[in-house]
Amino acid sequence: MEWTESLKRAISYMETHLFNDIDGYDVAEAVHISPFYFQKGFKLMTGWSIAEYIRYRRLYLAALDVIAADDRVIDIAYKYGYETPESFTKAFTRFHGVSPMQMKGDAHKIKLFLPLTISIVIQGGSEMDYKIEKMDAFKVIGYERDFSFEDAYRDIPEFWTEFMTNCLQHKNQEQIQSVIEKCMIGEFGVCIDDKPETKKFTYMIAGRYDGGTIPAGMRVLEIPAAQWAKFRCVGPLPGALQAVNTEIFKNWLPGNPDYEMSTPLNIEWYSKDDGSKPDYESEIWLPVKQK
Repeated sequence: MEWTESLKRAISYMETHLFNDIDGYDVAEAVHISPFYFQKGFKLMTGWSIAEYIRYRRLYLAALDVIAADDRVIDIAYKYGYETPESFTKAFTRFHGVSPMQMKGDAHKIKLFLPLTISIVIQGGSEMDYKIEKMDAFKVIGYERDFSFEDAYRDIPEFWTEFMTNCLQHKNQEQIQSVIEKCMIGEFGVCIDDKPETKKFTYMIAGRYDGGTIPAGMRVLEIPAAQWAKFRCVGPLPGALQAVNTEIFKNWLPGNPDYEMSTPLNIEWYSKDDGSKPDYESEIWLPVKQK
């Protein structure tokens, strides 16, 4: 199924189930796409995470109820899934800029958040700098952490900062420093959708592993043999990488006549150079299969 059609079906599903306890995994399951890719693609294509979209739609409808009805705030809070009127009032005020009681006196202050209408111009992938390459299985070693889709864009950069700080602290720990340097840990950022039961995914700061000691706190992972679409990014981090990522999900993937993603896994490749340089090179690797 094309991404544009999947997106339309996802929006329809969310609108139908706004009063139910649903999340990104439920929506992805309803349109039969990997939650890992769908939640990432939804954010890149619309600007909102699935959780944000559902929350904002509920708060908009709650404002209509506040204006039109004489229901108590506590009843409206429960209707839209809030456990207490205080948590509802806080979220309502943050979104609309006024409290529910203030909204009753001035309906013009309502913040509109209507259902998304999908109208995407599909440009294809011919203008993107990418290549399709088959690779044998290979192993990586590094540090991993679990992230939620909702907070990943904020928390993963913090993970990298922590890693770089720890690298400096490991200067006097020869075994760890030797593995970091030998395996070039930091060459890859690997996203793996391997924890569906927790509704999180694993992100790994890694390098190639060819055998040897595995220091405590590190993990070895085998990347399966696959056909990869490798997209070249040129420019300082993180902007260049994010821009290409957005282009992939907005223009290359929707309606692509030749390829679709095959495995809930993707890799960021980083060159050794200074990531702040205007000509810095990095890549995004997606496992694909021919349709």
